[in-house]
Amino acid sequence: MLPLNAAPQPQSEHLQHAGLFRGLALPALAEVEQLARQRAIQSDAFFFHQGDPATTLYVLVQGRVRIAQVTPEGQQVILHIISPGEIFGGIAALGDASYPASAEALEASIALAWESESIAGLMEEYPRIALNALRLLAGRYQEMQDRYRELATERVERRVARTLLRLLRQTGRKVENGVLIDFPLSREDLAELTGTTLYTVSRILSRWEKDGLVETGRQRVLIRIPHKLVVIAEDLLPGQPSDIL
Repeated sequence: MLPLNAAPQPQSEHLQHAGLFRGLALPALAEVEQLARQRAIQSDAFFFHQGDPATTLYVLVQGRVRIAQVTPEGQQVILHIISPGEIFGGIAALGDASYPASAEALEASIALAWESESIAGLMEEYPRIALNALRLLAGRYQEMQDRYRELATERVERRVARTLLRLLRQTGRKVENGVLIDFPLSREDLAELTGTTLYTVSRILSRWEKDGLVETGRQRVLIRIPHKLVVIAEDLLPGQPSDIL
């Protein structure tokens, strides 16, 4: 694991937008920042691996990070895509534990990092941080419950549409021909996110490309008609209104 380096410039703006520190006054944010270290890694490198001692909590400043877990059967499952402002490695705040998943940079990434002792001390001094952490972890738990329900009850095409829409909301960037999911996303990644096979995802995307809904390339997905994906994701009737997008 690469060493943690002192942050070379103020990061207050990133901290203000991070859910973990929401509601803190500027003096408190300044103290949080003083305890932070900055870590920069290249694409395909890891902040930590599954099973490593959970010693550090991170807030992503730049880039995208994939949180993935390998099952006992050896299958990789993508649990979450981290965007700037989100925390990861949060289990470090609980003390004596191991990371249950790996954190891999999908592109060159920078994160602010706090050792577990530092974040525990901050939570004692500022209960707002502890409350925010509980809310964030509860949100992640709800997300996992929703994904489990989708896997158990929904047809694959709906799951793929829902996943693309989630990623669109997280990282979508408007371009001339639609909305681009603005980080490297392969068909294999999408298969792991939706709990299906590469063959099935490829078949669905090929059909959607033929229908003009999406456009795919090497690790990129352009959503040309977002509303039609909403119709698929929500099983709406053609023309039925939706307030999702």
